[in-house]
Amino acid sequence: MALSPRQLALKAAELAASKKAEDIVLLDLRRVTNFADYFVLCTATSDVQLRAVSDAVVDGLEMLQHEVWHSEGYDTRSWILLDYVHIVVHVFLPETRAYYALEKLWGDAPSEAFAG
Repeated sequence: MALSPRQLALKAAELAASKKAEDIVLLDLRRVTNFADYFVLCTATSDVQLRAVSDAVVDGLEMLQHEVWHSEGYDTRSWILLDYVHIVVHVFLPETRAYYALEKLWGDAPSEAFAG
């Protein structure tokens, strides 16, 4: 099933929420950069949950024929990045999310809290 970038971002957010990810935010990057349309940001409260959230996104999107193009962070387990070309999913531990502050770094991008 071919999903638009927005639909893909919302589905990734839904999958993250299914594993109790917190503070899920979509950043619409279309007007501020050309390397991706959306960031999906979320927080996991432990390294075990970080892995579970990331795996749920990868497995769920794979079932919809959307393969992850690149991933990193599975080794360090404080920030896992899942790149789907049009969207990039960031799963953080709380202190890592606060440190990198992507919402502030990309402050020109419209943001939307995911309510589920």
